[in-house]
Amino acid sequence: MNTSNPDFRTGYIAIIGRPNVGKSTLTNRIVGAKVSITSRKAQTTRHRIHGIYTSDDAQFIFVDTPGFQTQYNSALNRSMNKTVTDALHSTDVVLFVIEGTRFDARDRKVLELLPADLPVILVLNKLDLVKEKDQLLPFMASMNELFKFAAIVPISARNGEHLPQLLAEIRNYLPVAAPMFDEDDITDKSERFLAAEIVREKVFRLSGEEVPYSASVMIEKFEQEGEMRRIFASILVDKDNQKAILIGHEGSKLKEIGTAARLDMERLFGGKVYLELWVKVKGGWADSERILKQLGYD
Repeated sequence: MNTSNPDFRTGYIAIIGRPNVGKSTLTNRIVGAKVSITSRKAQTTRHRIHGIYTSDDAQFIFVDTPGFQTQYNSALNRSMNKTVTDALHSTDVVLFVIEGTRFDARDRKVLELLPADLPVILVLNKLDLVKEKDQLLPFMASMNELFKFAAIVPISARNGEHLPQLLAEIRNYLPVAAPMFDEDDITDKSERFLAAEIVREKVFRLSGEEVPYSASVMIEKFEQEGEMRRIFASILVDKDNQKAILIGHEGSKLKEIGTAARLDMERLFGGKVYLELWVKVKGGWADSERILKQLGYD
């Protein structure tokens, strides 16, 4: 990082799009570590996550937002949608991510939110899954008719294809400014927050379709002794049958979730982790302003 460079640039970049287009995968790929959780299931991200990437001539502060939700109207989903709209008015550049050459009514809802006074870069993610590459240019032209994009960049967040080109385009629109974070920083989120998100990711990945959307994670205690972290966390669910599913036969499912989460934490934190999990029934937690505040939602 050359902070004496008079053209060094620093700024915030909001990553928005409908659920499951690869926003969190894109953040993690650029940052080089798992700061935002991912899953094949839609709507995994619930918070506004900052991922930080510093190059020789710029510091990119990515704001990975939840997928904009139009189907449900719980207090949780209202909070998540507010996170998206707030991010659009407090950043320097917006990345609007869609899936390859697919653009449907859900994407159009997000398109309607795009600010006219900020540079918006259209990111065509999952390029590796686009079979008919000759359709890219016509599709890009048709998208430019819908909105005046600052640039359109096809990429694959999964394998890193064309990410240098995307970063170069973003840098063009960042303000000249000194870095806000240290060169080695990859996120502004605490380890306590990241631990809760990692456990929640494992609930998404390792349980059935219904349970993840009815679950959240609360860190009850987070202690550090040297390189050892002792973490005690509760998984909150709506119903008794969901608790039974997460615990599994003789505790097998909860053990699987805990082991996978612990290994991810050890990789991210660079030290040993002791993790203890409980499952608690808190009916209607997603509509409880008090519980949402405890969980870190605005």
